[in-house]
Amino acid sequence: MKKLHNWNLSYSRAREIQAELACRVKFTPLKKEPELVAGLDCAFSKDGGRIFAVVVVLRRPEFELVETVSASRKVTFPYIPGLLSFREAPVCIAAVEKLQNQPDVFIVDGQGIAHPRRLGLAAHLGLFLDRPAIGCAKSRLTGIYEEPQLDKGAYSLLKDEKGKQNTKSEIIGAVVRTRTNVKPVFVSVGHKCLLKDAIRVVLDCAVKYRLPEPTRFAHQTVSRLKLKT
Repeated sequence: MKKLHNWNLSYSRAREIQAELACRVKFTPLKKEPELVAGLDCAFSKDGGRIFAVVVVLRRPEFELVETVSASRKVTFPYIPGLLSFREAPVCIAAVEKLQNQPDVFIVDGQGIAHPRRLGLAAHLGLFLDRPAIGCAKSRLTGIYEEPQLDKGAYSLLKDEKGKQNTKSEIIGAVVRTRTNVKPVFVSVGHKCLLKDAIRVVLDCAVKYRLPEPTRFAHQTVSRLKLKT
């Protein structure tokens, strides 16, 4: 675990940190086929005053449940589009710190580099955790794409038309069909993996449903926590 910055920040400083950290995201192949895959998801209390995070660790290929941990914190950072990871990352890190098992990869319900400043929640967490991380979001935050074919496994590339140098389009993720005739998910690199790795892992983990099993279990668990508040 790395401490890259504190969380008591001005909005302008948060944006500066995003630009600084985005340059540190590593695009490297996964060193091995992941066995322990963690899913991570967040939810807010009904009154919006608290935020919960759940990490579920599953063992492939059977997707056997290995461990579940959770954390909750008071919300201290306001809702600002593009800066959501500054609301959610602290409680996610608190939950991850409780893990007894070290996952080979984290699948985060959120964006990786498919973000206007290339630092969504999955990328932000990947850098803090210094572990392979994949963003698997339910909706698009930025970029353009063509609708992928309807069969499971089909995908199209998510691109930023302007690109880094404002001269050509930049690939920032993929729009992946995890189930035939079902809405796709938006996959992007978080840290220490390649886009092809991220697509493959998400598809391998999407056994029966639209969401990959680790984040599906995390979503179910954090939703139950939210209902208790």
